[in-house]
Order: sequence, then C-alpha cells, then structure tokens
Amino acid sequence: MKLSKRGEYALRSLINLGIAAKVGRSLLRVSELAKAEDLPIKFLEQVMQQLREAGYVEAVRGKLGGYRLAKPAAEIRIGQIVRLIDGPLAPIGCVSQTAYEPCNCPDEAHCGLRMLMLDVRNAIANILDRYTLADVVDVTTRKMVRDGLPLPFSEPVVPPRAAATSRGKNQKPRLSPAEGVMHELLGDYAI
Repeated sequence: MKLSKRGEYALRSLINLGIAAKVGRSLLRVSELAKAEDLPIKFLEQVMQQLREAGYVEAVRGKLGGYRLAKPAAEIRIGQIVRLIDGPLAPIGCVSQTAYEPCNCPDEAHCGLRMLMLDVRNAIANILDRYTLADVVDVTTRKMVRDGLPLPFSEPVVPPRAAATSRGKNQKPRLSPAEGVMHELLGDYAI
C-alpha cells in the first residue's frame, strides 16, 4: 500500500479543516487549504469534491464560502479516507476484504506469500482504522503548542498583558479561539 498524492492531499486538507474547527474557524477556502500545505489548487479542488460527495466535508458557496467538516472529526477514521481515495489497503488482491481477487497460486489456503501479505494488510488496517481525524488533529495541535508555534487559521493573538491593560486590572482578558485551545491543552501555563 502506498498513499497517493490524492490521498495525501485529502488527509492533509481534512487535518487542516479539523484544526480550523478547533480554533473556531467555521469555513476555509480552498485557496487557504492549498496555501497552508503548498498544494496545487486545481488538483485540491478535485480532491475536495470527492470528499464532499462522500459526505466528509460540506461546501458553502458564495463570497464568504468555503469548506468545513460534514461530521465530527472523532467520527472520521483515517482508514476510511485512505480507502475512499486510494482503494483497498491490501498489497495483493487475494488478501483484500473489499476488492478480493483470486491469485494464481495452486493452493491459496497454504500459500506463504498470501499469509505474509495478509499480516501486512491487517497491520496497516489496524493502525489506520484505530485513529480518527480528531486524534491526528489533537496530536498535531498539542505538538505545535508545545513547540511554541501558532496554530494555523487562528486569529492573531493579543498578548495577555496588552489585553489586561486595555480592559482594566480587575477584568480577565478575553481569550481568542486559539488562546482558548492553548488554555484547554496547557491550563494556566498557556497564558
């Protein structure tokens, strides 16, 4: 199994849509998705159309339109997306659960190559089906926050001291969506 460029672009775009939702952005334009990952926009539009038709993303038309996840990120398994875009996970047809093709060996039940490739297929499927888009978004954002990087698609963050002085000393600063995510992940250490 090798992830195609189409599969890679689909996964990267879904991860970015998940991050955008996490920081409070309801929609992302294709141009923003393409720019964030340095992807060709025309090809990405085709990928997003395929994801839309499969019910993973929704498109909103108009000047302020864009794409968003059509279902919660916790309900989207990575294996589902890989199968949608790239087809079966099996390295050979005789071990595929969704696209079985008989091989030409004389004794499939005792074929060593088939047994090996079945283990490969099962290992790949177990990993890809275990993780959801929410899992990948969470680990990505936690690592970015840990490394002091701004979360993509979030609004510029006003430093807490500037926010406190502009509102008065007794008021707590209001958190931007990105600060809220950081505070949720790191507690009081985020601010």
